[in-house]
Amino acid sequence: MMNLRIHNLVCTTIIAENLNLERIHNMMKEVKYNPKTFPGLILRLKDLKTTLLIFKRGRVVCTGAKDIEDVNRSIRTLIKILETANFEVNKNPKITIQNIVGTYNLGIWLNLNNVVVRLGLENVEYEPEQFPGLVYRIDEPKTVLLLFQSGKVICTGAKQIEDLEIAINKLKNNLFI
Repeated sequence: MMNLRIHNLVCTTIIAENLNLERIHNMMKEVKYNPKTFPGLILRLKDLKTTLLIFKRGRVVCTGAKDIEDVNRSIRTLIKILETANFEVNKNPKITIQNIVGTYNLGIWLNLNNVVVRLGLENVEYEPEQFPGLVYRIDEPKTVLLLFQSGKVICTGAKQIEDLEIAINKLKNNLFI
């Protein structure tokens, strides 16, 4: 397995048809809720280092997890809390990965001007006066890689870890072959 580090999984699920956000806010002091600025509750689970965004239609967005098990634990924690308060919730909701963010180190310094030529102008955005990295878009799997002169790469947009690995391998093949 390559030295790809996962930093954030963004996942969604639906745990109920309807949730009374005001009631949840009143019962859970650790929840932030200001409907004038954001339409959902914000619950930070410090032990799991995740944040749950909870919406009145029962949709939940989990962010900050490093693996799918942390996502599952976070959703289960929320479900247990709501069940204890007699909310009707789906005990086994389907969880969908929306985005994975990871990093990879190529182990070499990059001349980004040369990389632009190597990768082709149609897939690359590079404006060093505005942003120090090169944006490389890959169609299959649909991912975006941010390349930096240091050789560090930020990978985003994938829905599976394997997609990030495929994208990194495509990048390496296009750069070094």
